[in-house]
Amino acid sequence: MSVTVRFAPSPTGYIHIGNVRTALFNWLFANQRDGQFILRYDDTDTARSKQEYAEQIAKDLDWLGIKPHRVAYQSKRMAEYDAAAQKLKDAGRLYPCYETAEELERRRKIRLGRKLPPVYGREALKYTEQEITEFEAEGRKPHWRFLLPNYSNDPFVTERSEVVFEDAVRGRQVVDLASMSDPVLVREDGTYLYTLPSVVDDIEMGVTHIIRGDDHVTNTGAQIAVFEALGSKAPDFGHHNLLTTSTGDGLSKRTGALSIMSLNEAGYEPMSVCSLAVLIGTSENVVAAPDMETLVSKFDIAATTKSAAKFDPTELDGLNETLVHQLEFDSVKQRLAIAGVDIDDARAEPFWQAVRKNAKKVKDAGEWWPIATSQKARDAALEGEDLEFARAAFDDLPAGEINQETWKIWTDALKARTGRKGRGLFMPLRIALTGRAWGPELADLLPLMGREEILARRP
Repeated sequence: MSVTVRFAPSPTGYIHIGNVRTALFNWLFANQRDGQFILRYDDTDTARSKQEYAEQIAKDLDWLGIKPHRVAYQSKRMAEYDAAAQKLKDAGRLYPCYETAEELERRRKIRLGRKLPPVYGREALKYTEQEITEFEAEGRKPHWRFLLPNYSNDPFVTERSEVVFEDAVRGRQVVDLASMSDPVLVREDGTYLYTLPSVVDDIEMGVTHIIRGDDHVTNTGAQIAVFEALGSKAPDFGHHNLLTTSTGDGLSKRTGALSIMSLNEAGYEPMSVCSLAVLIGTSENVVAAPDMETLVSKFDIAATTKSAAKFDPTELDGLNETLVHQLEFDSVKQRLAIAGVDIDDARAEPFWQAVRKNAKKVKDAGEWWPIATSQKARDAALEGEDLEFARAAFDDLPAGEINQETWKIWTDALKARTGRKGRGLFMPLRIALTGRAWGPELADLLPLMGREEILARRP
């Protein structure tokens, strides 16, 4: 069977790492099966949806390496949804409800007070023509509910109605439609909630697998009923666990928490984000995958645990550092230029090789470029015996070409002459040469500085 999946974000804010977990699960699942990935914007909420968010979602996915095979906007498919809604109305499966939000809340509280589940009682099915006329005279507009198939003859006498499906992540799932309220598919203003457009699109676009967060498990029972009411078999489902913050709070597009755009701007590698978003909350070890192909080979949707996974940004830092240390010059050249490195300088490539193991992000190399080539930092200072030692040490700088052997020859000679060794030998020289008490190997930095620059740094 040819596999087709979809990622259907609402362009009402910037997507975060939790949203991307769903996108990646779909992307990797499809790639493992040589399938198709659809990016489908759920933009039927015209009041909150913005094109700028849709454009940023596309940029974010591209940065992560997710390349949709097809892009669709639900706002451009209203005729299809209207036709489906009319089909359900004609079949008596979509019925108008004129209750206000206050009336519904009052009924909910009454049911709770009677220790009954707060399920909608289908009161709207009992409206008389006169009542409907009066509602409309008041200016009320109906919202439309889908009549769930959870009864035999009388819709006011519900009975246990199990919808059973095999979930790719959670195994066998059972949803009792009698425990649910008839879902609202159409708002009072005629706009659609996500359920109907989603089902219509999944049918028409040939979606074979719906992979999404486990907060939709119960919804799945109702959606399967809508698929069947429209004369179609529902796709297969997989519900992965959700990501939360380290404190257990949910992620939100409205707060901008851990948005992909902000992670990009902060200098994280896309594969560090992808690796953590996919592997956290699974039985797989969370390690940095160097590329999407590697992540495809590691991904196992069935390895996802059922409990929520806490996202710790410090884990992202560790994965990012691992990846940065492995990056070759050609892959980071343009970013180094942005960071202030003169990539046309012949020293640029050996410079990157020297400093990358001290960089948590590629942009960190920018602060090392002047230290390695033109001027030292002022983060650390020498005094006392260390200052005297460092000053005298410059007299012993080996003659000839400055290369990677120079550092060993120089320090061996100083050790023999002064008896200093270890930190007492190396640290004063590091501070004198770089102005810092930490950093890349000095054996690698000395050839970048050259003799004239080295001697100019005598304290």
